[in-house]
Amino acid sequence: MVASADPEGTTQDATAVDVQNLELKKGMLVQEVGWDEDCDPALSEAVEDLIGSVLLEDDTDEVVDVVLLWWRQGDGDLVDRLMDVMGPLSDVGCVWVFTPKTGLDGHVEPAVIAESAQTAGMMQTKTGGLGEWAGARLALRKGSVPKR
Repeated sequence: MVASADPEGTTQDATAVDVQNLELKKGMLVQEVGWDEDCDPALSEAVEDLIGSVLLEDDTDEVVDVVLLWWRQGDGDLVDRLMDVMGPLSDVGCVWVFTPKTGLDGHVEPAVIAESAQTAGMMQTKTGGLGEWAGARLALRKGSVPKR
C-alpha cells in the first residue's frame, strides 16, 4: 500500500485517500454487495474506518445510504442487479459500482454501466479510480423511488 502526504504534511494510506472521494460520512449505513476474493479488502476496510461501522451484507433489512456493488463482466445482467440493490436504498442514497480497471480481467465498459443505470432509473454522477478498481457513482433520477 502506498502512503502519501496530505496538505497538512501527515502521512495517509493511499486507499484511505481514495475512499475520501466516495463522499461517505461517519454514521452512514453502507451495504457491500458482490464482494469476492478478487476484491480489494483494504478498500472495504477503509470504508469501514470512514463510516465508523462494519459494512452491511447482501441480505440486510436496513435502509442504507450507500450500496457498494463489486461488478465484473460475466456477473450477469447489471440492470437486474441494480434493480435488486435499489431495494434497501434510501430515497437519497447512491450506488457505487466498482469494476476492474481497463485491461484487467472482468473489466466492464463505462458505456455498459451508464446504459444499465439509465434503464434501472438511475444516472451516473461521478467516476473515480480506487486502486485496481474503477468506481461509478449512480444516483436515483428524480421521480424514481426505490422499491421496498
